[in-house]
Amino acid sequence: MDESEELMWRLRALYGLKNTLGSKIISIGPPGGWGQGARAVSLAQQRWNLEIITVSYPELERRIKEVKGNSNSLKQAQRQAEEYISQKGISLETEEKFVVNAFLLHRVFKDLLGEFDAKAITVGECMSTIIPIAETTACLTLSLLNDEGYLAFCESDFVVIPSGILLHHISGKPVFLNDPTYPHNGIVTLAHCTAPRKMDGQNYEDARILTHFESDYGAAPKVEFTKGQKVTMIVPDFDEEVWVGFKGKIVGTPLLPICRSQADVEIDGDWRKLLKEMRGFHWMMGYGDYLREVGYALRKVGIEWVTI
Repeated sequence: MDESEELMWRLRALYGLKNTLGSKIISIGPPGGWGQGARAVSLAQQRWNLEIITVSYPELERRIKEVKGNSNSLKQAQRQAEEYISQKGISLETEEKFVVNAFLLHRVFKDLLGEFDAKAITVGECMSTIIPIAETTACLTLSLLNDEGYLAFCESDFVVIPSGILLHHISGKPVFLNDPTYPHNGIVTLAHCTAPRKMDGQNYEDARILTHFESDYGAAPKVEFTKGQKVTMIVPDFDEEVWVGFKGKIVGTPLLPICRSQADVEIDGDWRKLLKEMRGFHWMMGYGDYLREVGYALRKVGIEWVTI
């Protein structure tokens, strides 16, 4: 093995860890964690020293009304929506007004990120509270932010968010927070209603802009992930004690009646072992193989790393 590469992957791990510890993230609505609530927030703060800034929904509503009442902001959002829809590889399959409102929400989120000097944001109650306030869903807005180099997550799930921050800083690429299904015959299907299009950090994947699945409302990207692409998967546990990781390959991008951005991932390893090692709920996916780097970083913070 080239000694320089042995050094480089360790440096990537340490760089990712350094930029994760103490990182700042905005939570729209109260932060929480799937099945854990405030405990997940406390564990994430203890283990990763995250600085979580909460922006209330009344404050968000005030800001959205202010932007919508500004004719220049509205014209800019309309222009941005038209430019986005006209991009090569984009298919609009929802109402254009939802895309315009997604760009207005994008403006509000960008303003918040600038005010708080933060590079990450997450949206709690994203399937309920934000929808009537923004008159769209946050799905497309989060996708746009991820493509711009920010970290933007739905659901404010601090069980999984630290894994996304770490993998992003190790890889230098956007990451995909997802709902897993039950692995079967060496394949696991992953899905969520928001995903970055620039998954390799440089090139845009094609995307169909649909409604958000559960509400059949708003604008949500169905990103057509690259078939054959190697990926890193992280499965965090609820207790910030044991994380599971495996390599995989995208073998399909179906359109099942589940969340819009979907990937069938072929598991590189003993998929039956994964059945026994499934922990937490949400998973994290990134393009490329970074298992070594993630494991090296986790050892520095006392989290056990189990690979499949």
